[in-house]
Amino acid sequence: MLSLSNLLKTVAMLPVFVAACSLFFLMVLTFFDVILRSVFNAPIEAATELTRMSMAITVFAVMPVVSGAGKHIYVDLLDGFFYRLRLNRVRDALICLGCGAMLWWPASRVVVLAERARSYGDMTEYLNIPVFYMTWFIAIMTYATMVVLILRGLAIIFAPQFLESEK
Repeated sequence: MLSLSNLLKTVAMLPVFVAACSLFFLMVLTFFDVILRSVFNAPIEAATELTRMSMAITVFAVMPVVSGAGKHIYVDLLDGFFYRLRLNRVRDALICLGCGAMLWWPASRVVVLAERARSYGDMTEYLNIPVFYMTWFIAIMTYATMVVLILRGLAIIFAPQFLESEK
């Protein structure tokens, strides 16, 4: 039987797989666009919008996974100070909870933009893909990141033993 930890790791692999496929598609697209542009003077016309969509998928798909694993890039200028005072868990919990709470505003704004794009019928220039699909994806992944950060902050406070295996 799967433990909760194994189940979460399995579920977390789906957005990582989506991001990896998107990144691979972006790599292949760029390769063929450069070859076609340089050799045949015939670039892929939709390359710009496909690149934008692939970059959005790559970045926003892994945001909840990176946040949940605590793998952000950070500068540890004050780590020595917090470790001496034994406040590192308090600091980490407050940062996770604060950042998670702050993500509500941009996520809700992206929802407004997605609904505006849907109501106006906005489409991409070359492929005529409705813009609101990608905008909703960004909003959903931002909300997911918000939830993950809040849960991580609560886990740091109430159940730090679940996070100890990450270090």
